[in-house]
Amino acid sequence: MASFNILAVVVMLAGLIVLFLMFYKSSFTSPKCHLRPSNPVKVAKDAAKPVLLLWFWPEGKTFDLQDCKKLWEIDGCHLTDDKSLYSKAQAVLLFHNAIRDDRSNLPTSPRARFQRWIWFNMDSPNNIRKIEGIEALFNLTLSYRRDADIYVRWKLMIKKNINEDFVLPKKERLLCWIVDSYGLQNKTGDKYNYYRELIKHIEVDVFYSRSNSSLKENYFQTISSCKFYLSFEDSIYRDGITEKFNEPLVAGTVPIALGPPRLDYEYFVPGSSFIHVNDFPDVAKLVEHLETLDKDNAAYMQYFEWRRFYKVRQHPVEEKHMFAHAICQACHYISIRKEYRAIPDLYKWISQ
Repeated sequence: MASFNILAVVVMLAGLIVLFLMFYKSSFTSPKCHLRPSNPVKVAKDAAKPVLLLWFWPEGKTFDLQDCKKLWEIDGCHLTDDKSLYSKAQAVLLFHNAIRDDRSNLPTSPRARFQRWIWFNMDSPNNIRKIEGIEALFNLTLSYRRDADIYVRWKLMIKKNINEDFVLPKKERLLCWIVDSYGLQNKTGDKYNYYRELIKHIEVDVFYSRSNSSLKENYFQTISSCKFYLSFEDSIYRDGITEKFNEPLVAGTVPIALGPPRLDYEYFVPGSSFIHVNDFPDVAKLVEHLETLDKDNAAYMQYFEWRRFYKVRQHPVEEKHMFAHAICQACHYISIRKEYRAIPDLYKWISQ
């Protein structure tokens, strides 16, 4: 009887041990029940992006914050105009012309050590309004200048297929110019003076952009219909090369540059892609060269040899995108670089 009791106890213990082992194993192998995030990949990706806070919209020109990705495939930062994110922003972009003279519309909280304040300006030195107290406020610069931390330029891109032939657009005009003001005979400045001397020797087809709605819709088509285009800058200053020069390159037209020295242009594009007014001792010699090229197609086509190896990106013509490319360049910069620099005197730097 005793042996039977002992056997029963042993069987019971063995059963309990088996049940325990089964429970113990299942507790480690059974999946835990967790709530799944709606888009775990996107959450992780967005969390890793640095925040670029757009403190002012330049001249009130707003655009879709997703346009950086849509237009230029720039998606490395979280671009926002939400000022509540100031304390979390790795960089704050401040448009110079929007800053009040008393600086009352600047961030009131001190700048964190990790944070970069970007001075954003696209004006020439003689058009920059001096604001007392901001000379040493910024630690990054965004400008047209080559020596800026973030410089805005329409760069050529290397073609993947160099065998792709360039097709010259149909040419209906010899020399063109698109301007936004009337009264060219009374305007002052280098470009107007040169134009008035030029029309003494050659006909220039002039289009007025402000009053011509059809021109706005067919902007690049108008430029492409011309063999040569007057890429005349409003002011002549260091590195002052704007979309006025990029437009004919995109359109398949030879730009005639009036602006900074030729070497400034050649830093960004091949020297054989354009004509500079300084290449000639006077206007008459320039006109003589244009008329020669008009009769010699082989010589004219030499100005497009660069297109065998490079292509140029078309910039948006909508007014809302006037500053978009620069802002997106800042987004790209902070996504790949973390350094900053001390700027002891902003005005001294920009006037050099």
